[in-house]
Amino acid sequence: MTSTDSTTAARAHARAQASAAALPEPELPAGIDPARVVLRDRIPAGGYLTRVLGRGTRLRLTDPTGAACAHLLLLRAEAPWERLNVADTLKVPWQAYLGAGHPLLSDQGRVLATVLADTSGRHDALCGPTPEVRHALRLGAAKHGLAPADVGPTLSFFRGVRVDADGGLVSTGSAAPGAALDLLIHLPVTVLLATGGHPLDERPAAELDVVAWAAPEDLTLQPNSDPEYLRAVDNTEAAWTASRNQGVPA
Repeated sequence: MTSTDSTTAARAHARAQASAAALPEPELPAGIDPARVVLRDRIPAGGYLTRVLGRGTRLRLTDPTGAACAHLLLLRAEAPWERLNVADTLKVPWQAYLGAGHPLLSDQGRVLATVLADTSGRHDALCGPTPEVRHALRLGAAKHGLAPADVGPTLSFFRGVRVDADGGLVSTGSAAPGAALDLLIHLPVTVLLATGGHPLDERPAAELDVVAWAAPEDLTLQPNSDPEYLRAVDNTEAAWTASRNQGVPA
């Protein structure tokens, strides 16, 4: 990951971003109206992407080669002090391994996103990012006026980790090329995504496909019937209603 602490480094970073823009766009999911698509991009190996996504957006991450590692941080768009809390994301659902139905919770007990679908099953919420990935996320955060301290613990998708019988962390590698994960956004969020290596997996970074489209009808789904999830959804809906009544933009 290129630094930007000098003119030469900043130029190299800008040119790398321009080269990334030339990558082919990922294919749209079957049956998705192009008019509903709000994001369609391929993040290069070692690159990053940041975007504000509205409530009711469905975000699909796809591992095109079977070697991607997507590091994700979510911050509430209109109140960025509220952000993904990895500890609560594991503690509240009583589950350390991410999969379909798993909520991504903020530190206020609200659901920022829910995993709606997952064909990978190889993810990690325990290790955190490498220094290179954290630097990339900080670059993305700066585009939204956020400071390095705003980039906290992240989730990693497409390179799995499990806890063995002795309590050690063991890499479980990747699924097949084309594995995908869908997130439903419950509150407007700033999405920070970076592709990079993993602390327990020595393979280099690889490309990641990202597509997002408006899917407000998915907010009526109930992908998880656990009482903890339903309570978090109620908290989320109350916050959304209050923000709309106060005129906070979506």
